[in-house]
Amino acid sequence: MKSQSRKFLRPVMRESLISWCLFPGTIILLLFTLLPFAWMLCISFFTRPDFFNGADSHFTFSNYWDVLSSDSLHFLDFVKNSLIISGLSALLSSLIAALAAYAVSRLHFRGRIVIPLAILAMSMFPQISIVGYLYQSFSSLGWINTYAALVLPYIALTVPLALWITLSYFMQIPLDLDKAALVDGAGRLKTLFKIILPIAAPGIFSGFLLVFIQCFNEFLFAILLTIDYHAQTLPVGIALFEGTHGEIPWGNLMAASTMASIPLILLALLFQRFIVSGLAGGAVKG
Repeated sequence: MKSQSRKFLRPVMRESLISWCLFPGTIILLLFTLLPFAWMLCISFFTRPDFFNGADSHFTFSNYWDVLSSDSLHFLDFVKNSLIISGLSALLSSLIAALAAYAVSRLHFRGRIVIPLAILAMSMFPQISIVGYLYQSFSSLGWINTYAALVLPYIALTVPLALWITLSYFMQIPLDLDKAALVDGAGRLKTLFKIILPIAAPGIFSGFLLVFIQCFNEFLFAILLTIDYHAQTLPVGIALFEGTHGEIPWGNLMAASTMASIPLILLALLFQRFIVSGLAGGAVKG
């Protein structure tokens, strides 16, 4: 009886311990992630960053107005560049990943299992190891400080992520759909675009969103392959605020960082359920 009661109590004690640790762990994680954003938000609304020390500082919206209206900061140009480069890179990367995922999951050829593994292995090379060669190549082509200088590396950088997300979804779509379409006279491309892609749209869109966020936040290629606001993205533009003013304009920096962070936060919140359903949908289809 004692041994049976002990066996019964152990799972109960384990569950109670997990429930007791879950709440404080969640609070600690929220504080760790939200406090930096809250501190950035507070500084963006004050004239001085040391307002807690009783300094001569007051609440103001001037930091946001200065960032948006100043001709020397080019904040809106950075936003436009980031949206165009990230959107185009995510679109092309998702299209390439969808075609590759269809080939790997639907067509039978030698080495098809090695292809995604090789692409994943190549993505593990550090960016800094190839940026010098990219700079030399793009300089000879006259592409430095253009959208192409960032879109092409971003596609190569993000295709592995998009491929693995899309492939995991494609693998769960029944092959009978392809066989039925081929029997009815549809070719491979028509089967892909008319049948498979609409079914796999949630997974493809999930990969698109994650690739877009990754490209939007990328810094190394953006700072080394661009020169001025004609092609520089938001992370680089905000980082160069210090060089523009000769000092650290904390209010402007925090205001610009807040405005750059809010769209990504809203994007994740608005499409969180869609992303989760898209990723989870691939695990239950078929």
